[in-house]
This record gives sequence, structure tokens and C-alpha cells, in this order.
Amino acid sequence: MNEKTKTGLEILQAALLLGILADLLLRPMPWGIGASVWLCLFLAGILTLTCRRKSSHLNARTIPLYGAMLIFSLTFVWRDSTELTVFSSLAIAAILAVQVMPALKIEARLAGVFNFFIAGSWAVICVVFGPLMVLAGDIKWKTLPNSSLTKHIVSGFKGLAIGLPIFLLFGLLFMAADAAFEGLVQNTLRIDIEEFILHVVFISFGIWIVAGYLRASIIDVESNSPDIPHLADDNKPAIPSVTDDISSGGAKNEGPGAEDENPEVESESWDWRRFDNSFLPDFLKVGAIETGIVLGLINLLFLVFVIVQLPYLFGGMDLVRNTADFKLAEYARRGFGELIAVASLVLPILLTIHWLLRKDNPFNEKLFRILAGIQIGLLFVIMSSAMQRLVLLTGNLGYGLTVERFYAMSFIVLLAMIFIVFGLTVLRGLREQFAWGALWSGLLMLAALHLMNPDDFIARTNIRLMQEGRNFDADYNRKLSDDAVPVLLESIPLMDYQNRLKTHQQLRVRFCRSKNNRDIRSSNRARSTAQAMLQNVPEIAGTDCAEVDRGAYDHSDF
Repeated sequence: MNEKTKTGLEILQAALLLGILADLLLRPMPWGIGASVWLCLFLAGILTLTCRRKSSHLNARTIPLYGAMLIFSLTFVWRDSTELTVFSSLAIAAILAVQVMPALKIEARLAGVFNFFIAGSWAVICVVFGPLMVLAGDIKWKTLPNSSLTKHIVSGFKGLAIGLPIFLLFGLLFMAADAAFEGLVQNTLRIDIEEFILHVVFISFGIWIVAGYLRASIIDVESNSPDIPHLADDNKPAIPSVTDDISSGGAKNEGPGAEDENPEVESESWDWRRFDNSFLPDFLKVGAIETGIVLGLINLLFLVFVIVQLPYLFGGMDLVRNTADFKLAEYARRGFGELIAVASLVLPILLTIHWLLRKDNPFNEKLFRILAGIQIGLLFVIMSSAMQRLVLLTGNLGYGLTVERFYAMSFIVLLAMIFIVFGLTVLRGLREQFAWGALWSGLLMLAALHLMNPDDFIARTNIRLMQEGRNFDADYNRKLSDDAVPVLLESIPLMDYQNRLKTHQQLRVRFCRSKNNRDIRSSNRARSTAQAMLQNVPEIAGTDCAEVDRGAYDHSDF
């Protein structure tokens, strides 16, 4: 039994265990401590198999990413915000995709955007088809120990795999066909058939996903690509020169071995891991002229836009007040979307032009750095304008803060961080480090959001504006996650009667919902804190949840 077979068997064992635990821990919604426990166990499984089978995959680049994955896995027991839960899930998925790179023999720290895309694509392919690869290709079943016990175990699993689906199908058909048989089955087994099928499907799905990913991250991809030759390779056969040909009288050896004796110069083989433009024909590459025209025109457009629209970009509240039929919401929203679209498009354009640059003339790179630097500078002015619009919209004279506006601001900050990374890497001749820096920028930004507690910040901001005379939208703020319950609860006395009543009613609903959902697997710190605080308020703790379910709220206030 070879190492690949052993690895495949261990992958199946880990996937089976994690699939059962996924059904136990991940099915209850919303996710809480159960999701964190499962993700930690999943991470432990990855690290255990990696240490046993591919310890070389653990290095100074992958270990910090696993640490980041652990941190974001624990956020499910910390925050209740739906948006943060989604972003944490996406961050974990991105980290898992990047951790596939060692199996692809890609250096993650020096990988380009294309390599990140390839790693993610390979992870998805393995998640979909990986278990089949493990069962049909990686595990050499004939090499397993040929004992009678092994044969019986393998035969038993084969029989279950083939017979169980057929058994369940016929059983369901018989139950649908005859009520007496259905009653006999339910009374005898005392199980909910639909629930049982859901368990089977969820466990099977969990096993499949885990086995596919473990296969992608642990089993190396075999590559038939030849090594990339180096110009200073002393072992490379000498290239016959023109003088050698003349000194030999110009005679050509036309014998059968002539082709071997005078090998032609082999061109450098292209390796997909080093995704540069060397495989492109020259007419598709760009030089100084093309770069100057493209980036020059864009820079000119940006500059004219900034100059002509300067009063509009930074006019702020004075512009809104002095312009007839011009509302603050229109001022903020109309410009914001377009400006963010511009900022989002600049990055792929700059990366593409830089990738297409000809490498035969250093001036091409210098010109690109100058023009790209100017473009990024103008872009920061435009992004500052977009941020200012949002600040006005959510400020003292605006309409308050919402989840959408908060994350729009966060996106602008993230874009600024990524462009700073672009300047520190691509514009300094370190393009291969850009994707790695952008990845960590996103992870650090998400970690900062968790520390900031967005829903609490949104509620506090809106309550502060309320105290300064702005309208308070209780219908919106009371729908924030449990992260905002502490500040809402302590601010109820500051609200007017209508807002106090609406908030009080929603807190009653929230209290009853939490009281009815006592599944420990869905609990987390934010929900537990909110429930404990609501429990300490007599007017809420004494709520008749049956009346709340019927919509009969108690209209008493604090």
C-alpha cells in the first residue's frame, strides 16, 4: 500500500467523521457555537493530515493563514451581525482556496492574481469531483491488505452503498402507496422519514465537500511541465556559433545523427505557474507608446473631471443648500455609485496593462509607474469625494447610518488599502507580491470590522444624532442584530413615546425568539449577552410569549 493510498484512506476517514459532525453542529440556524466548533475541528483535521502526509505544506506563509482562519471561525460565537457572518464565511473560503497553492507547487507570497484564481478554481473542481478522484484514482484498492477482514469490510461498504439507496427508494414508494404500511413503519421505527432523509443528505453532502477539499489541499498536483531553463545554466549544451560553422568549412553533417549532434536552441518552455505574457505574440503586448496613450487619456479624463467638478465634488452641504431642487440624498447617491464603479475598474485596468508591458525596454516600466502613480493620486481624490458624500448623508444634517452605508464606507477604505498595496508592490517592481498583500488587506479589514462591532456602531451613531435633534428611525434600528441590543436597551429612556414603544415591542419579540430557541449550537456571545440583559428588564422578562406570537403586544412603556 503506497503513500497516496494511505493518504486517500485517511482523507475518507476524516471526511466521514466531519460529515457526521456537520449534520450535528451546522444544521441548527442561525450559526453560533456549533459552527465555530465544527470549523475548528475541520481546521484540526486539515492540520493533522497535513502534518502526517505533507508537512512541507506548513511554512511561514500557510501557518499565519491558518491562524487567521481560526480567528474568523471563532467570530461565529462573538458577533450576531448577518453581514459579518457572511464576510467571515467568505474570508474562510478565500483562505481555504489559497491554502491549495502548495499542492499546486505555487509560492503563495509571490503568486499573481491569476494564480489565486487558479487555486480557487482547483479547489472548487476538487470539491465537486475530488471524492471521485480519491475513490477511483488515489486509492489503489488492490494494494490494500488482502486479509479476510478487509475483504468483508470493503464488501460491506459496497453493499451498503449500493443497497441502501434502493432500499430507501422502495420503502418510500411503499409508504406512499399504502397508509397501513406507512403507519407500521412509523410506529415501529418511530422516526420521521423526512427528517431521516435530511440527515442522510446533509451528512453525505458534508462528507463529499470535506473529502474534496482535503484532496485538493493535501495531494500534490502532478505536473509534466519541464523545468524552466536558466540562461546561466552551465550544463546546457553549447550553441554552435557562426565562426565555428565557418571554420569547419561550412560543411553540414547530413547523416542520420546530424539532428542530435547539432541541437537547435530550445525556446523557454512556458509554465502556467509563472503566468506572464511570454506566450503572447508581440502585437498583443504594449510598449511605451500604447501605455502613454491609454493611461495618458485616462489621467487626462480624471484630471478634467476633478477640476471641472471640484465645486460639486467638495461643495458639501453648502452646495446642497444653494442649489434649487437638489436634495442631499440625490447628491450622495447619484455620485457615490459612479465614483465607486470608477475606483473599482481602475485596479483591473492597471494590472492588465502592467501585465501586457514589453520587458525588452526598461522605459516601458518607468513610464507605467509614473502614469499609474498619477492615476492613483487622482483616484484617491475621487474616492475622498465619495467618502465625503457618505459622511454628509449620515452626518449631523443627514439621514443617519445604515448597514448599507456603513459597509459602503468600509469598501472605500478597503479599496484605498488595496491601492496602497498596489503602489508598494507593482509600482516598485514587486508585482508578484500584490495578490498576497491584497489578501491580507482584506483579512485585516474584516478583523477590524469585527472589533468595531458595526451594528452597535450604527445604533450608537443614530442615537447620538437623535440627541442632536435628528429623526430616529426605530423601525430600522430595532431590526439590527443582537449586537445592537445593549445600546438600544440603554437608550430607550432617551426616545420619544412612539420610538420607545416600537423598540420595546421589538425587544419583546427578540426576547421570546431567543427564549424559544434554546439550542446551544446556535448560541454565541452576542445572543447570550442580549438575552441576559433582556432577562434583567422586568417589563420584558415578564412577557407572555404566546401573546407576542399572536401579535398582541403589551403597550406599556418604560
